[in-house]
Amino acid sequence: MEKQRDEWGSRLGFILATIGSAVGLGNIWRFSYQAYENGGGAFLFPYIFALLTAGIPLLLLEMGFGFFTRNSAPSSFRKVGEKFEWVGWWSVLVAFTVVVYYIVIIAWSLLFVLESFSLGWTADPEAFFFGDFLGFSGSAFTFGGMQWHIFFALLIVWLVNYLIIAGGIEKGIEKASKIFMPLLALMILIIVARGVTLPGAMEGIKAFITPDFSKITDFNIWVGAYGQIFFTLSLGFGIMIAYSSYLPKKSDVVKNGIIAGVANSIFSIVVGFGVFGILGYMAYQQGVAIQDVATSGIGLAFIAFPKAINLLPGLPQLFGFAFFLSLTIAGLSSSISLIESVVSSLIDNFSLSRKKAITIVAIIGFILGVPMTTQGGLAILDIVDHFVNIFGLLTVGFVEMLVLSYAFDLNVIKDNMNESTDMHVGRSWTAMIKIVAPLFIGYGLIQNTISEFSNAYGGYPTSELVVFGWGVAALLVVVAVFISGKSQNEI
Repeated sequence: MEKQRDEWGSRLGFILATIGSAVGLGNIWRFSYQAYENGGGAFLFPYIFALLTAGIPLLLLEMGFGFFTRNSAPSSFRKVGEKFEWVGWWSVLVAFTVVVYYIVIIAWSLLFVLESFSLGWTADPEAFFFGDFLGFSGSAFTFGGMQWHIFFALLIVWLVNYLIIAGGIEKGIEKASKIFMPLLALMILIIVARGVTLPGAMEGIKAFITPDFSKITDFNIWVGAYGQIFFTLSLGFGIMIAYSSYLPKKSDVVKNGIIAGVANSIFSIVVGFGVFGILGYMAYQQGVAIQDVATSGIGLAFIAFPKAINLLPGLPQLFGFAFFLSLTIAGLSSSISLIESVVSSLIDNFSLSRKKAITIVAIIGFILGVPMTTQGGLAILDIVDHFVNIFGLLTVGFVEMLVLSYAFDLNVIKDNMNESTDMHVGRSWTAMIKIVAPLFIGYGLIQNTISEFSNAYGGYPTSELVVFGWGVAALLVVVAVFISGKSQNEI
């Protein structure tokens, strides 16, 4: 007898959870800088093209696959063929690896929410971040002492994730999404409204949106746009397969997917106005060019923005609170989905209860995250993030497309989605999955691989890159194959 599967309580809950998964830290600190570096307003052309030809089609592929199989990623791929189950476990292990270090960054964000009340990052946020806050040793192998404030913040963030996911789909994840997403929208509106009304903000916004059409002929810009879309929509993690498997029958997967994909991109663009408004103000106050303050990633969030907040008139503490709370919420909404991808796979393949599955995941995830709370933690986090994104996430997504395109019948997924919508997908969708997206992403993978062998990432020693980079990426494939064999024996 088939076990009763959890379901979403409402369409709104599913859409908010899906958007919450897609909207993460990268939307706030990665997209706007990527656009600025790659032609400003001109970048929006390849970005939107990538959204239409890869982002939404791939989102619909994963959602349609999960909706059809009504299972998590590993057991869904097992239905394609037992020899492909490891692909599903690979995606789940990538999700787990990402969430291990992702929650460390959420812990930083949570601590910076507290620091914002007193502007505790001082007049020199860079020295504070690398010194007092991280105590950074400069090496992944030099662990040094434990940063206890980060350790306990990490514990709190894992506990929050545990309590939400243990509550199940409707009473846990859906309820949290209905709180987090409106709150995140409010925080972002505060950030954008403040950012665009500051002196010098328009210069920053012009830098963000002014088209540089000379860059649009660079094929690498188009590949970059595909990569950005792929990362930001949570593709290749097994998340959308798991989330869609909880949809009630006759749900409109096509419209749900389009709404989530478009909403995520709108969020990225809107945030970009706020981010570059603030950077424009910062450049204006310091009398420097926008390129001297524009940055991406951790440097933007924990160094550049605290510097900008220090310069704000009125109540800079309020803006700092809104910014770091938005980072914390965006991170939590994504971490919940990453963990659920793993939990649903354990439930489906090893017949574990939800509480037992989330307990196992939370304990192991927390333990693996502890080294990143040491003085060498930043280097470990940075290397793992770089290699797992390229040689985990992007690669598994590429393999996933090929398996579902050529070892499975895409028409089965397409017809199943079309049964419950008046917005049908057709042959163009199939062409995007089989030809267009694999070509762009495959080219990107080749270029990235060549680049990795040509230049040592971040200037790190080869030994650190081998252990925490290549080693981790390769280990995920080995473990995926191993678990695949074990889970088949359980069934």
